[in-house]
Amino acid sequence: NAWQGYHCCLFAYGQTGSGKSYSMVGYGTNKGIVPISCEEIFTRIANNTDPSMKFEVEVSMLEIYNEKVQDLFMPPNKRPPTGWKVRESKTLGIFVEGLTKYPDQSYKEISDKMDEGYENRTIGSTQMNATSSRAHTLVTVEFKQIQAVGSTKSEKLSKINLVDLAGSERANSTK
Repeated sequence: NAWQGYHCCLFAYGQTGSGKSYSMVGYGTNKGIVPISCEEIFTRIANNTDPSMKFEVEVSMLEIYNEKVQDLFMPPNKRPPTGWKVRESKTLGIFVEGLTKYPDQSYKEISDKMDEGYENRTIGSTQMNATSSRAHTLVTVEFKQIQAVGSTKSEKLSKINLVDLAGSERANSTK
């Protein structure tokens, strides 16, 4: 649907240890939804034969932990202790003020940035999962298609939100 200019959102929801992060990110050669989606975008861009079409891809990555929004492309020791502010604008909609967005020219670039972001996530051990994510993680891919026909230029913007929610159980039950 992003190729038609629609915004898209996918949530992974469930109990700790049920495979949410595995489904979203994958592990080793088993790619998850996030890398598969990003790879597909760049595959389609590479297969484009229309010289009037240009594409722009930007990625951002955040987590919500203890009611604070944190930029995962920023090292933890450089983040503001109060987190980033969520704002609303008539033109931009809901956005996170100051969130880092990286323009990417290839799947490799976006993959490398994602690895960096996943390394900065907040994780903790529970009895159900030794490396459980303790935060909600949101990867946003902004995909813009720009077509120039003569002196007229049209743009289609799609925001693809891929959300890996923290475990849905009560903390007491997972210790």
